[in-house]
Amino acid sequence: MSFTTGPSRWPDVWLAATARGVSSCGDFLAATALTLALQSAGAGGLAVSGLLLAATLPLVALAPLTGRLADRVDSRTLLIVAGLVQSAICAALAYATAPALILALVALLATGLAVTQPVLAALVPVMVRAEDLPRAGALNQTAGTLGALAGPALAGLLVGQFGTRVPLLVDAVSYLALVVAALLIRTRRGGRATAAAGVAVATPAWRLRRDPMLLVMVGSVAAVVGAVGAINVIEVFFIRETLNSSTTVYGLVTGAWTAGIVLGAWLFARVARRLADDGALLGAGLALLGGCCLAVLVSAAVPSAWLLVPIWLVGGIANGGDNVFNNLLLARRVPEAARGRAFAVFGAAVQGAAMGGYLLGGLLLAVADPRPLVVGCGVAGLLVVAALAGPVRRAVRAERAAVAEWDGEKGPLLHRMR
Repeated sequence: MSFTTGPSRWPDVWLAATARGVSSCGDFLAATALTLALQSAGAGGLAVSGLLLAATLPLVALAPLTGRLADRVDSRTLLIVAGLVQSAICAALAYATAPALILALVALLATGLAVTQPVLAALVPVMVRAEDLPRAGALNQTAGTLGALAGPALAGLLVGQFGTRVPLLVDAVSYLALVVAALLIRTRRGGRATAAAGVAVATPAWRLRRDPMLLVMVGSVAAVVGAVGAINVIEVFFIRETLNSSTTVYGLVTGAWTAGIVLGAWLFARVARRLADDGALLGAGLALLGGCCLAVLVSAAVPSAWLLVPIWLVGGIANGGDNVFNNLLLARRVPEAARGRAFAVFGAAVQGAAMGGYLLGGLLLAVADPRPLVVGCGVAGLLVVAALAGPVRRAVRAERAAVAEWDGEKGPLLHRMR
């Protein structure tokens, strides 16, 4: 592990969080605006799936490259270049009309996100002391989630009033927040910043498979996301058509889950500070994933979209807590110089699993109504969580046995082997 040895740099944490929040708002604003435009134009589930796949594929396919970029190239340079390019792409997207061009621009926009996500994720642990990481992580996640909360709601309002062009232009401006933050943040990593700190620039020989606990954590999240991920395609048809709700209601209701993520991040950040045992973090994370799936299952029974709000709020709380635990596990168990790669690998695994859910959701909507599909998503997720209980227990036992064997040494065996 490598954290700052001096006082935590909270101004940098706030700047990074603000940049993430503003750009996240723009991301969800654009995604929701385009999804609503497709649904309102009469497009089916496959069209929505195609849009989501275009927005996700670069995060998966480019993870090996972008993770190494985040570790080897100066973080300020990456954020400035990515922010400017994404702003230009989004401005072009606002005036694009051909479906193929729209999908291509969405994929290019996601390419920039594939770069900025691991850069920001790896920067936060370097800004703070180890004991402050749960709080800093919760702050960063809260900002991103607030952006995700505001984006769909704002899109629902703007699309209803102005169509898709205005929200996409707003999104183009939001990416400039990354540029401003990059210029103001004093903490830097990668490139010359890494060399100046006395850390070897060469990428360390870190491999996910060498850490069974991290391997199980990443696999668990990816498996659950893959099982329940079709809900991301189904929800717009469930809320808009089955529950007969407006675009504004759709934006507000989908924001309930992201509001829950904010609450969960702060609630479980307090818990995470008390959990020194990585095995406890892993087990608690799986339980929270089960809570997310249960919320999806229960939501299938509602007769009105407004009743989804408290259910998805609870699901979001579980989601937020799981995010805190996952980020803390990665920061604790991965060497600083490889964290960009680690966060990129984690993101690619989760997004890759989500892609399978997107495709499945589009195919299933062609043969079934939304409500039974929501039931299927919830049940599938719970079954996967139950199946993962065994591998999680075995990974925790192996970790604790290794720690006991090396009792009296500095830290767990796996930590030293990184």
